[in-house]
Parts: sequence; C-alpha cells; structure tokens
Amino acid sequence: MRTSISDKAKLRTLIGREARRAGFDAVAITTPGAIPQAPARLAEFVAAGHHGSMGWMAETFARRADPSVLWPDVRSIVVLAMNYGPDHDPRALQQQPDRGAVSVYARNRDYHDVIKGRLKEIAGKIVSAAGGDVKVFVDTAPVMEKPLAEAAGLGWQGKHTNLVSREHGSWLFLGTIFTTADLEPDAAEEDHCGSCRACLDACPTDAFPAPYRLDARRCISYLTIENKGPIPHEFRAAIGNRIYGCDDCLAACPWNKFAQAASEAKLVARADLREPALADLLKLDDAGFRTFFSGSPVKRIGRDRFIRNVLIAAGNSGDRSLVAPTRELLADGSPLVRGAAVWALSRLMASDTVRELAAAVLSDEDDTTVLDELRLVLGDTNNSGRVA
Repeated sequence: MRTSISDKAKLRTLIGREARRAGFDAVAITTPGAIPQAPARLAEFVAAGHHGSMGWMAETFARRADPSVLWPDVRSIVVLAMNYGPDHDPRALQQQPDRGAVSVYARNRDYHDVIKGRLKEIAGKIVSAAGGDVKVFVDTAPVMEKPLAEAAGLGWQGKHTNLVSREHGSWLFLGTIFTTADLEPDAAEEDHCGSCRACLDACPTDAFPAPYRLDARRCISYLTIENKGPIPHEFRAAIGNRIYGCDDCLAACPWNKFAQAASEAKLVARADLREPALADLLKLDDAGFRTFFSGSPVKRIGRDRFIRNVLIAAGNSGDRSLVAPTRELLADGSPLVRGAAVWALSRLMASDTVRELAAAVLSDEDDTTVLDELRLVLGDTNNSGRVA
C-alpha cells in the first residue's frame, strides 16, 4: 500500500486535525476484531424478538456482527462522534400537551447527510496521505457503531444501550471510516454507570427488561418511527405528546451535566421543530408534509405514520380545540390515519357524542384496523366517557 506519511503517529495526527476541522467533537481508532462480544449480544437480541419488525437486523446479522464480514479488507476503524446536546432538558416540553415533542436529534437537518459528507472529506485525506482504500458509514449501514465506539474509547454503552461519554453525556452522533491503513488502536473505555438506573426508571413504557437490554417493541422511538402499523393501545397514553422519537432515557443520564450544548449552526438546527403546535401539524397533507420536513429525518417515515403520531398526541392532550381538525381526518385516505383519528376523538369527546360519530362512520368503513377502533369505541368505554 502506498504511503506518503512515514508512521502511524503522523497519520493519526492528520485524522484528528481533519476531524476537528470537519466539526467532530471526538475521534478514536479501533480494529475490526475489537468487539468479539457483539455477535452473541446481537443474536440474543434478535432471538428474543426485541428487534420487533426490524427484520433487516436479522437479515444483515453476519455483516453487522463482524466488520470484517462487511468488508474483508478493513484493517482499522476510525470512529467519530459529533455532539448534538440540547441547551435545555427536552422533557420540559411534556408540560405543553398542545405541542409536539420531536426528538432532539431530529430537530436538525438529517444527521445522515450532515455527517456522511464530512466523513467523506476526512476519508479522502486519509487516502491522499496513506493510500489504500476507505469506506464510510453512518447508521443506515450494518455497522454496530456503539460497540465500536466503546472499543475505541469514545465512551461506553450505558444501561439504556446508547453510548455515554464523560465529556458529552448521552448526546452523540456516530460515524465510522473503515480503512485499509494499519493504525494504532486506542484503549477501550470502561463502564461508568455504577449503580445508577436513572435512564431505566425514566422510560415511559418500561422498554428495558434489564440493564443494558432494550425491547424495541416497547420503545417510543421504535413505536413512532420504525413501527408501520397502528400503535398498540397499551402504549398510547404513555406516549403523551411525543410525536417523533423519545429522549427521556438520554435526558435522564447524570453524565449530561458535563456536556456542552451543541452548536445549532453546525447541526443546521430547525427552530420550528422545538415545539410545533399539534393543530398545525394535523393539517399537513402529503405535499405539505414533504415541504415542511424537507431535509429532516422526520421525512423518512412518511406523512401517514407521522400524522398517526400527531393524532395520538392530540388524543392525549385534552385540548378540545383539536376535535375539529381530528374529525376531518376521519375521511383521510390512509386507514392508519383514520384509525388513529377514531382513538383521538374517543379521548377528546364525550362518550355519547363519540359513539354517535363512530356509528355514522362505521357504515362507510371497510378497513379492518379502523373497524376495530370503531367497535372499541362503540363497545368499551369507561365511566368517565373515555375509551380505555
């Protein structure tokens, strides 16, 4: 392999310098063989069904569990982290039920786009300096970034399964550069969670069956983003006003007290996503959704899933001013939206009124999931006049 830099130390200095220039807050190096425990942990996760409907996790198991299977030529892995920490506790927005809570990471331009372009710049400098070949990955590829980041010493996987850093808390975007260059690896980080279980106790839906284990099927981030169907009834009230993702376990981490707020300019922040009004979001048709969320990771779930989430928040809001826009969605073209609208109205309207409405809608409805929602309204209300 051609090299224009005589030793590993100089190449490492170059990587650190270019990483800082590109806006990354931390960088470290590991090897493809540094996560031998990952395959067994991933296999246990999948075998337990904790991946839910994310079938791609099982389909890409071999490549995900071992970086050398993904790319046999890799010799070293550069792991980079970018702080996206907020300047406030995002959980405070839960006290404003007429507003939608969007996960902190999604209040900026899609991080896949932000980070991948910068990784390519750094990767290009590595090739120019040392020759060889490189590949860059950001989240969507079958790469286990968090175990690799732990092995590289950037932090450790906390009890909430996310990476925790002593400098940046739980707020880090991760990206990796696979390279054929032979680099000196950094020492792995130790676990500093101790007896703390703040993140576990903060979860609204009890998604952690044990420390360091996540059941995605109960996680609000999974339910509002990955889940393509109706949100199970048992979790709807607990979702509150969270319309895209959930930050509770991250925000509860005590290590966040050492983190600095991220530069909103660097992340291309969206001020209009800090506390959007549910009333405005309910009015979005497909074109409006695509326009409003252009360049945002929210756009990836599509308008129907997003409006489903907003309707769950509307139903939890207690805000009767949302009845009118919610009723309009009973005629929406998406069964997913219509079903969520039925549930929201059952929470916002008196039982006799909502039963009359449900009976009227029932005769024109032919979708099974919507019919189930309507029949529940007609046959299962509690004494307060709300559907259980």
